[in-house]
Amino acid sequence: MLWILNLVKVENRNWKIDAGSRTIDLELTTLASTNHVELSPSDVGFQDRYIVQEIIKEMAKNRPIDTKGKKGFKVLVLNEVDKLSREAQHSLRRTMEKYSASCRLILCCNSSSKVTEAIRSRCLNIRINAPSAEQIVKVLEFIGKKEGLQIPSGFAARIAEKSNRNLRRAILSFETCRVQQYPFTSNQAIPPMDWEEYISEIATDIMKEQSPKRLFQVRGKVYELLINCIPPEIVLKRLLHELLKKLDAELKHEVCHWAAYYEHRMRLGQKAIFHIEAFVAKFMSIYKAFLIATFG
Repeated sequence: MLWILNLVKVENRNWKIDAGSRTIDLELTTLASTNHVELSPSDVGFQDRYIVQEIIKEMAKNRPIDTKGKKGFKVLVLNEVDKLSREAQHSLRRTMEKYSASCRLILCCNSSSKVTEAIRSRCLNIRINAPSAEQIVKVLEFIGKKEGLQIPSGFAARIAEKSNRNLRRAILSFETCRVQQYPFTSNQAIPPMDWEEYISEIATDIMKEQSPKRLFQVRGKVYELLINCIPPEIVLKRLLHELLKKLDAELKHEVCHWAAYYEHRMRLGQKAIFHIEAFVAKFMSIYKAFLIATFG
């Protein structure tokens, strides 16, 4: 890494952006050194395009100078590029071209299909696999050693298996187990995430009753998940998973079809709650028709 020998610091940056008839105040957390800036523009929501424009312009104006007096370039790391709005992605494409001489961009995303073709065609695509279970076990054992914790044989492997190759989730589960019970035992239960249990309750509510009243209650619970920063695509995927566990085989294909349909619509739209609610309403309609046809 270019900035490995430089001091890296975390900052809460404020930008005042002139948007024609008004001035917009934006605040964002950045990780920066002399040669790089790392940030997640999607954290500011629909105003992400202003961050993309402003930060690149600022970096272009303040190019580092090497020991020979030549102007270098800064590295900008943008996380969660796939969560940027379409407007922000179009803006990013234009600024990439304009400031290519002074900035080098590293764009990180979980799903390249959500990044516009115009941006992908201008980048070298590198696919990085999720960590394996063995790698996650090594990280957990390293953390345990640093914290002075005794980890029973097989305990870290069970956490890694439950994490679905998600390192952040594995570390959070490890921390939860430490809070709930220490010393660890080899057969200690690995608790599920709170939001997963909450979605399981939502699925149970949907299966018990299919009515406008229940739909309104479910909408409130889904909205609560969203305002607590659970990504909408994760909510929809997990809800589908919980519903499929309770469904007859003949309905599973149709329900999966509609889940994929509303997930696609959600990517194109701006209000995720509308599309998740629409999926729930569609599921209730399908399931109620099935119950009437089967039991009368």
